[in-house]
Amino acid sequence: MLNIPNLVTLFRLALIPFILVAYYWPSESRFVWAAGLFALVAATDWLDGYLARKLNQATPFGAFLDPVADKITVAVALVVLVEAYSELWLTVPAIIIISREIVISALREWMAETGKRANIAVSYIGKVKTTMQMGSIVFLLATPPGTAIATVGLVMLYAAAALTIWSMMLYLSAAWSQLKKGA
Repeated sequence: MLNIPNLVTLFRLALIPFILVAYYWPSESRFVWAAGLFALVAATDWLDGYLARKLNQATPFGAFLDPVADKITVAVALVVLVEAYSELWLTVPAIIIISREIVISALREWMAETGKRANIAVSYIGKVKTTMQMGSIVFLLATPPGTAIATVGLVMLYAAAALTIWSMMLYLSAAWSQLKKGA
């Protein structure tokens, strides 16, 4: 159960408090530290999956823990950014992204109960969405609001939100026949 990929995933979760401390630390370098730690989390998200496949160490625990670590890390970072920016322009895509994660998690759980979990496997669009989302958060954490880099991050966050809606529609479409049966 506790193999190398799962330890990498647990390491990602353990970094969350350090991202928070870095972001709120009274220092001019706080943004760079928080963004760097978040970038490390994003890189290890890729690494744990790669190691699980390469080392043939995929486990049910890892399959459960990996998306949980992703969702918690992203949600924490978005909540911090919503508080820091205190602007509708950042709040709207953050709500879209967090809401989608809740909907898809519930959908996956429900589909698993019906024995149809494979019908809603992770899609390519979901992977692109995650990459865009992680990149946008790195940019947004890296500098204070109102900078050019933050603007790039905000544009990327909107692209991630659009991909979020698209991927959610793909998942719901794939599950629609099962959802209609339960209505």
